[in-house]
Amino acid sequence: MRTDSKIHDWRIDPREYARQEARRGSRHAYGSVDPVRTALIVVDMVPFFAEANPYVRGIVPNIGRLAEALRTAGALIAWVLPANEAPLGRASGEFYGPAVSEKFAATAGEGPLRSRLWHALDTRPDDLMVEKTAYSAFFPGRSPLPGLLAERAVDTVLITGALTNVCCESSARDAATMGLRVLMVADANAARRDQEHNAALHTIYRSFGDVRSTDDVLDLIGRRPNCP
Repeated sequence: MRTDSKIHDWRIDPREYARQEARRGSRHAYGSVDPVRTALIVVDMVPFFAEANPYVRGIVPNIGRLAEALRTAGALIAWVLPANEAPLGRASGEFYGPAVSEKFAATAGEGPLRSRLWHALDTRPDDLMVEKTAYSAFFPGRSPLPGLLAERAVDTVLITGALTNVCCESSARDAATMGLRVLMVADANAARRDQEHNAALHTIYRSFGDVRSTDDVLDLIGRRPNCP
């Protein structure tokens, strides 16, 4: 079992920060978060990705910090797992080729949803556990997540997990299209390379949501531990 881990060297180009500051008067779109109306969305943290990618293993501590603090503050934690089917539906075999399509359809693993998560993640009985049948957790008809969040009057989602530029970016885009306030947690998302990670963060920050660090989010909800 792999235990080594890495964290992305993430960044938003200063010119993009300056562009947003000139447009709206502030670097960050969302200056406050109401935990009771917030959900931490943790995407695809399953062994299929964690065993192969040190960046996925590297974000586990930050996801844990966020989950613990947000639970205490009254927020919802939602673990989103891939279903046992290829994400492009009928087109998957043609697009990926049969062998890769079958491989992607098996990323979820077997057994109850909680047992499919990467072993180092801590879940609680009140957390949501849902599957998605597409890359996005918010695409209509492909996951129960949007309806479950609406029932709880959630208006803000914190996107974390894997992979930054695939399922996480897809989820962030669709959540923003639904009118939710989206914060992409830069050091709690993982891709295969820094370049891919940062390109996705740039796209989200430019057009769909805010990009903040784990420490930033903890400060927003007033739950960051005091430094010794």
